[in-house]
Amino acid sequence: MTGRPWWAANEVLAFVLELAALACLSWWGFHAGDDNLARQLLLAVGITALAIALWGLFAAPRARIRLPMAGVLAVKAVVLGGGAFGLYRVGHPAGAVALAVVMVANTALAETFRHRPAPGKQHRAGSGADEAAERDG
Repeated sequence: MTGRPWWAANEVLAFVLELAALACLSWWGFHAGDDNLARQLLLAVGITALAIALWGLFAAPRARIRLPMAGVLAVKAVVLGGGAFGLYRVGHPAGAVALAVVMVANTALAETFRHRPAPGKQHRAGSGADEAAERDG
């Protein structure tokens, strides 16, 4: 992690935002259940479980099903955006907008850091075979 403190900080923030999205989805589900406690609990747990399943299958670093980057970003948009939407639906529009802005910025930075080599590890263009041929002369 030496040389990449911003990457590490952004990854920690990403995890905190994922947990916040799950909490907001759960809160929204509970709130949407009206005055029926059974329905409130079912929606709170059900919506959260669905989001966790989607994330674990498609968006987690060790996802069971590997999607192209566009698919992973779509799943992240559904789960993280759903959290912001849930926060809006429970009556906190300013918080929802702030959360959404931070989520978008965090995801953009995460993808930028993921595709940039660490300091001191510059990636050379070309395939491994080309590099071996150059090295062997």
